[in-house]
Amino acid sequence: MKVSISRLLAEKEFSEIFSIGPEASVLDAVKEMNRLQVGCMLILDGGKIVGIFTERDVLRRVVVEGLAPATTPVSEVMTREVDTFPPDLSVDEAMAHMTAKRHRHIPVVEDDRILGMVSIGDVTRWLSKTFENEAQNLLNYFTGTYLE
Repeated sequence: MKVSISRLLAEKEFSEIFSIGPEASVLDAVKEMNRLQVGCMLILDGGKIVGIFTERDVLRRVVVEGLAPATTPVSEVMTREVDTFPPDLSVDEAMAHMTAKRHRHIPVVEDDRILGMVSIGDVTRWLSKTFENEAQNLLNYFTGTYLE
């Protein structure tokens, strides 16, 4: 059975979308990410996704380049090409895409409306829970305690 990413979103413990404007400084974005204990922030301008700012962006585009976090706007160092998932994408397809592209966070979007954010951890937890349930059902079946 293929489970859609929207079902995963509906059952996530935390579903808040964390964002900041493109004019915010890297320092402000990093402080907010640390406060929220998250690895990325969506960059929104007028409610539209214009980028994503991740821990990887901090390392590759700020630290290595020697930029001043307090004066560099996130718009200069964010990832501009943001992959998004439609809500009907399967969890298996999401995992394959995230693994192939090495993306850890992808927003779920429908008709320009942000429905949520999926992390590789969310997908891994979902699949792990699914496999555990399947293993328990098989064990119950073989031991005669299977309930339909």
